Amino acid sequence: MINGALFRDAVISAAITINNRKREVDELNVYPVPDGDTGTNMSMTIGNAVDELRRMPDNVHISEVASVTASALLRGARGNSGVILSLLFRGMSKGLSGLSEADCSHFANSLELGVQAAYKAVMKPVEGTILTVSKAAAAKAKESAVSTSSDILFWQDVCGEAENVLAKTTEMLPQLKKAGVVDAGGMGFAIIIRAMSDVFAGGKIAEPAEKSAERSEDSFRTAVSEYDGDITYTYCTEFMLRKNEDCPDPFMLRAYLETIGDCVVVVDDEKIIKVHVHTDNPGNALQKALEFGVFLNDPRPKIENMRIQHENKVREVQELQAGFTPAEPEKELGFVAVAAGHGLVSLFEDLGADVVVKGGQTMNPSTDDILRAILSTPAKTVFVLPNNKNIIMAAEQAVKLTDRNVCVLQTRTIPQGISAMMAFDECADLSENRINMTKAFEKVSTGLITFAARDSEFEGHSIKEGEILALDNGKLSFTDKDISRAALKLVKKLVKSGASYVTVIYGSDVTEENAEELQQLLQSKLSDKIEVMLVNGGQPVYYYIISVE
Repeated sequence: MINGALFRDAVISAAITINNRKREVDELNVYPVPDGDTGTNMSMTIGNAVDELRRMPDNVHISEVASVTASALLRGARGNSGVILSLLFRGMSKGLSGLSEADCSHFANSLELGVQAAYKAVMKPVEGTILTVSKAAAAKAKESAVSTSSDILFWQDVCGEAENVLAKTTEMLPQLKKAGVVDAGGMGFAIIIRAMSDVFAGGKIAEPAEKSAERSEDSFRTAVSEYDGDITYTYCTEFMLRKNEDCPDPFMLRAYLETIGDCVVVVDDEKIIKVHVHTDNPGNALQKALEFGVFLNDPRPKIENMRIQHENKVREVQELQAGFTPAEPEKELGFVAVAAGHGLVSLFEDLGADVVVKGGQTMNPSTDDILRAILSTPAKTVFVLPNNKNIIMAAEQAVKLTDRNVCVLQTRTIPQGISAMMAFDECADLSENRINMTKAFEKVSTGLITFAARDSEFEGHSIKEGEILALDNGKLSFTDKDISRAALKLVKKLVKSGASYVTVIYGSDVTEENAEELQQLLQSKLSDKIEVMLVNGGQPVYYYIISVE
């Protein structure tokens, strides 16, 4: 039987392990476009549970651990892979509900429930992905639970089957076969359950391989909690001295300070000595310094209590998390949009978005980010525009966490989101607006000019890192060496008979001068009936986002 404490430790270890190996998983992504990489998304998703799990006592029931884990993963889910992972753990939570301990049959049932939930959530399930790997693991779990009562043998069977099927994903999808890699999401899942299995078998919790400074604020430990254990001495003491004429060697001051503290820095030149030290006795440090010189008033000596600073910082974070107050619904309809770039954020706000969640490609917001945006919108019904295919699932999960009426429009690009907002009619009701906004964004053609994040063989293209990529409605169309030339060629492909408008949204890596030159070039090459508009989006990743209507 596996108890709550063991399950808690297993999830913590899995979060640390996938965080350690996230880059390895990220590198399996065969699509060359820069995106919210799978390993990072899965790591941030499961990492969202760790702080809460660490606070749980050893006598906790496994059902409570599973419930806390599932809730945290759901709120922290990022990208499609993160959402699917959260659903797998949600199924596990349902299967372990009401139990103080769990045996093999309980886990077999739990895994099956998770797989069912994951498949239901994906509109068009594709085999050769994390879905396939998890389904195989669940099937093996059901079989193994009949033949063994040993949780160690059971989890060895489950992990072994997941890894065997993972190896076969290379042959299941043409893109994976050409690149000679396995599915990234499937590998992430295999890493996670193997790490859990190791703890079930008596292994220790994994050790973090990276410094906390390299982690984002969304990782499983905040910089604040990391720093907490590093405060050995209380006072951060800093001062500058003007040297006495008979000043002893400053090395002697350094040697003394190291006996009463740490983080000692003593820098000097011909006239000045600058000192930094962490110590419990700042008065002793100041007194000793007088043997070497006199204190300067600019800057004045500074003594700060680091423990109080830290406590204040922790309190700020806790108040920020706990003090969130939802907006009162003062109107009937409101809007939440996802966008990155100062220009795009302003554009959506000008179009009527109440809240813009800053994110998109490479920065997939979590379910909780979207939930907070929904609750911050002062409306009874909230339209959500994800504007990225990898954010739609997270947005749909947020719907389940709020008592407000929420409608997720499945906008996959920024131009689709803009078109949907422009089609909104204040005089129409919810149903009519949903239909009209959907019809509007489905008519929009979107072109993207970006760069290859990695060498790749994709859809018949041999692509080198840094090469310019042109995407036609999400599909790789061609590659080029020149940004403007690629944009012109792509616009010509997108423009069909009946087109009236071409909107060119230029990003943070494009100068206004270059963007205006492209606008003039497009206007000269296209029909006089087509108007070319230019917008400073300021977005990262994409040199140009092109909308054709």
